[in-house]
Amino acid sequence: MKIYTRTGDDGTTGLLGPDRVSKSDPRMDCTGTLDELNASLGLACAVATSTKLPDQLRLIQNELFVVGARLACVDPSASKYFPMLDKAVIARLESEIDAADAMLAPLKNFILPGGTEVAARLHLSRTICRRAERVLVAFSKHHPLDGHALAYLNRLSDWLFTMARLANHEARVADIPWQK
Repeated sequence: MKIYTRTGDDGTTGLLGPDRVSKSDPRMDCTGTLDELNASLGLACAVATSTKLPDQLRLIQNELFVVGARLACVDPSASKYFPMLDKAVIARLESEIDAADAMLAPLKNFILPGGTEVAARLHLSRTICRRAERVLVAFSKHHPLDGHALAYLNRLSDWLFTMARLANHEARVADIPWQK
């Protein structure tokens, strides 16, 4: 099987269902931004040195595929073939944030993205996550979203921020304070 099909040469792409949509369709902006977020998490995972972080990132990458698959279901009947995120996933992120936050010094001012390489990559992923959240919010104004995709992305950006701080902490690298 060849990787190229030539079917997208006219500026359209296929989704889960019989129809094709323009590659500039807002749904494609959402799925593309989720794909970009997923790729950035892969970069962070590639340099992660802690024992837990790679497994946590791989789990999140799989969860992002769930969000993307459900977005790609133009035909509502096709969505029954894909899992849906539930509130337990969000609760897990919150629990991991709380556990990491307990090990960190309280924030007294804004910090700049950076420090260790893995922290910088997690901060970059956080900004992509925020963009994914924004495009999904805009999309949801005209197309209902099922599941907890918006809450998940909101919590995920908090998780990424906290894990970036934790990565710096574990490497004994201080967060970089914003110089006003």
